[in-house]
Amino acid sequence: MSHARARVFAPAKINLFLHVVGRRPDGYHLLQSAFRLLDRGDWLQLSVREDGAILRTNPLEGVPEASDLSVRAARLMQEKSGVRLGVEIALEKVLPMGGGLGGGSSDAASVMLALNRLWGIDADRDTLQEWGLSLGADVPFFIFGENAWVEGVGERMQPLALGPAWYVVVEPPVSVPTAEIFAAEDLTRNTEPAIIASFSEGRARNDLQPVACRKYPAIQYAIEVLSRFGDARMSGSGACVFLSCVSEESAQAVLAALPADMKAWVAAGLDRHPLQEWAESGR
Repeated sequence: MSHARARVFAPAKINLFLHVVGRRPDGYHLLQSAFRLLDRGDWLQLSVREDGAILRTNPLEGVPEASDLSVRAARLMQEKSGVRLGVEIALEKVLPMGGGLGGGSSDAASVMLALNRLWGIDADRDTLQEWGLSLGADVPFFIFGENAWVEGVGERMQPLALGPAWYVVVEPPVSVPTAEIFAAEDLTRNTEPAIIASFSEGRARNDLQPVACRKYPAIQYAIEVLSRFGDARMSGSGACVFLSCVSEESAQAVLAALPADMKAWVAAGLDRHPLQEWAESGR
């Protein structure tokens, strides 16, 4: 057991739309969204330790170890399961921080899925989702492991069947704190709830986008540039902006036409989290 190790993937997600449909008495916003997994993401190398220590083995600029979601996820698994093992975590960060792609939440979920197997905890998916919610609203989605229609504060999910798609994603050079966008006075908070049957990417929008664009002109600029090629919109609370394309070729053509100084990439949509099968094969 002491030599158990794994290199695991933590995929990005995009919000195909994001509506704010209300607010709870505790101040949390009620949302509706469609979450799509992408084949681009972070990587984590996990090595089990016998002494119970949880260590991050590489520095992450601007993120102290104590607040790193991947470290917090390992501590949470220890606390909830009573396991006395530890782990060393090396994080290869690919996704931007404050990008609206769920990077930190995805890292946390992949750590939980991996340690559930490596530490022999064997908790079921529902239990892991429940535990993960305390780390952040997006964590349960990544544990859920497939594209989803998401409601509430992010805890209510239904599987969502989506056709193949490729996405051009632009990374504006800003990091957006989610709380700042949700706190804005001019945020729309009363969008009429939609139903899955009426959902289509073309008619959807992101209610957080106008606020983010006003606060961060770089996001507005990215949307203007990408909108020349189709219906571009922001993911999550920003900053990343994406455009859906019908083929990899068309996505690559858009990428090639973007300004040279604009950081952007192409990713394919996934149907399932790549870790899902591995995480459950040990059960």
